[in-house]
Amino acid sequence: MTNLKDMNMLPENQWIDVCNLDDITPNTGVGALVEGQSVALFRVGHEKRIYALSNKDPFSQANVMCRGIIGDLQGERVIASPIYKQHFSLATGRCLEDKDQKLLVFPTKIESGRVWVGTVPQKTYITNNGITQEKLKLVLIGNGLAGMRCLEDLLDMAPERYEVTVIGEEPWGNYNRIMLSPVLSGEKTIEDIMLHPHAWYSDKGIKFIAQDPAFKIDRTRKVVHTEKGERIDYDRLIIATGSKPFIPPVQGTDLNGVISFRDIYDVNTMIKYCETKKNAVVIGGGLLGLEAAYGLKQRGMNVTVLHLMDRIMDRQLDKRASEMLRHSIEQKGIQIITEANTEALLGKDGHVNQVRLKDGTILDADLVIFAVGIRPNIALAQSAGLRCHRGILVNDTMQTFDPSIYAVGECIEHRNQTFGLVEPLWGQAFICATHLAEHGSLTFKSPTVPTQLKVSGVDVFSAGRIDLEQSDASSISKEDYEDIILNDDKRQIYKRIIIQKDKVIGAVLFGDTEDGMWYAELIADQTPVSTFRNKLLFGKDFAMKKVS
Repeated sequence: MTNLKDMNMLPENQWIDVCNLDDITPNTGVGALVEGQSVALFRVGHEKRIYALSNKDPFSQANVMCRGIIGDLQGERVIASPIYKQHFSLATGRCLEDKDQKLLVFPTKIESGRVWVGTVPQKTYITNNGITQEKLKLVLIGNGLAGMRCLEDLLDMAPERYEVTVIGEEPWGNYNRIMLSPVLSGEKTIEDIMLHPHAWYSDKGIKFIAQDPAFKIDRTRKVVHTEKGERIDYDRLIIATGSKPFIPPVQGTDLNGVISFRDIYDVNTMIKYCETKKNAVVIGGGLLGLEAAYGLKQRGMNVTVLHLMDRIMDRQLDKRASEMLRHSIEQKGIQIITEANTEALLGKDGHVNQVRLKDGTILDADLVIFAVGIRPNIALAQSAGLRCHRGILVNDTMQTFDPSIYAVGECIEHRNQTFGLVEPLWGQAFICATHLAEHGSLTFKSPTVPTQLKVSGVDVFSAGRIDLEQSDASSISKEDYEDIILNDDKRQIYKRIIIQKDKVIGAVLFGDTEDGMWYAELIADQTPVSTFRNKLLFGKDFAMKKVS
């Protein structure tokens, strides 16, 4: 495989004249044989460019990719395999569901309305520059999921463009924060959730500064200073400082034994408490709080969950699904108190020992976990004079007010929106990487992300509008939508599909979430459902089955 810096440097005999550009219908693909290789050609809209990928689906080994569906996942243009539905980037060929699988990418050019395809596949995404360039200095502040995903994408697209330094606050390499809950419950170890150990950085020629947070960005001199005195020059800078847990202004939060649930330190602390202590109180009945409660219970503690609202996971689930989840969790021996307003944490000898609610209820507590939300971590960006609101303000290409500085992840604010789920972060990372690779024409569009989770061992899913009962009557009334509901108490399965004007606008699933992504597609595409409405609840395979 050849790393090509300029497709026009290929000898003439390595370019094949395939067809007229107008022979390829917008938003479709066609197959072509290029020097004995089966190649899939794709045209997005009426653009004067063509994407060329290998036609063989690596999962089915069939030459079918040209029949796939062109789409957009969090700003990244993809082709969906017509067999098993995996998504492949049109730009890099990588599989979004399996990082070990990839389609070959072939260079293309348009000359006089004709499509030409190079016979030598690219190792990476071709940059726009045809001359050898001096390496620029790139610094990444933050070693979390979003920043490191951006770096991975960038190394795919332009592996020789930058001299890279990564600054991390923690001593470990990059790890999967989403999997901290299984570590707490004992199902996984810290080693199991490591994505990039220290050796990975050195193997890639990346300077990794661990356990030494950045504390100052000198934008005038383009220098980052760390707490331990490191001074790192940059030409381009990525801020990926993530988020900080929100701790409400409650008396006693400074006591020992009061922590959040965000990193390996927190998990190690919780595991240590489980060895000697008995009673834990988790404040927050969202996903994170329930996962913390489940993990602590698995390790033998008595656990009570306090939630301010009238039902747990109120943002993701409707009333019935929330009730079923609560029942399932309580069966595991975890107490849940809703409409619980915490008034104070009480301590003895500097250590928490009780929680007092505003209604006077007193709960014993050797350990208190706050899981009531997050806030973008913007202190460093603010001190550098970057524009911030709730998060660091970025444009559609992930640039900040300073064009040399980009930002991605939970620390950003894009078009008045901040981000707490992981899926949009992948789109941000990819968009940022394309621009840093100097092949930037894509922009980030914030997606409507479905929630598909395993909460305390139970599968739940939600997408679209599920809060219609609480909606402003002027925006939507009961007459404007209809519910299709399956409620199987014996098997603990609940499905609710919400339809408005022959289109699915919301879905809630509990216990059986296999068809969740299909419902999400119906919502996103606003597909009319009249022809299979009566079969909606039974899933895609049944609903879409052709009657012979």
